[in-house]
Amino acid sequence: MTTAAKDRITHVELREKHVVRRSPEVEHERAVALFDLMEENRFALTDPPTPGPYRLYLSVEENRLVFDVRAEEDSELARIILPLSPFRTIVRDYFMICDSYYKAIKSASPSQIEAIDMGRRGLHNEGSELLRERLSGKAELDLNTSRRLFTLICVLHIRG
Repeated sequence: MTTAAKDRITHVELREKHVVRRSPEVEHERAVALFDLMEENRFALTDPPTPGPYRLYLSVEENRLVFDVRAEEDSELARIILPLSPFRTIVRDYFMICDSYYKAIKSASPSQIEAIDMGRRGLHNEGSELLRERLSGKAELDLNTSRRLFTLICVLHIRG
């Protein structure tokens, strides 16, 4: 198996302490992010360099985002813990613009929907870049992988 083939996530699971009812739109975004992530991703542990493929368990513990990275046979490789505070504003703004977007698609003009969607994508990119920065030195990931993981981080922020 080539290094590139090993630098990937083969399983992702969101570990949540409480069962949360999400809107159909959020559930759809979660499902699409998981599907797309499994179809194509680039992820590699860099500190220390540890070959994959990887299993990833994402959770929030004590106001921290936890990336529990494991080998395919589920042995622990790394626990990357990031503070949630740098993500809070972007996630909150992203939820607000998503809410506006979902309302707009029901009644707004195509140009209004497009404008809101551009803002939504811009915030999503901002959150994805922040994630890449925060993981720098610990894990390396491409932009599409970061975008999909940011979507899942947003899902983890939802509380009942």
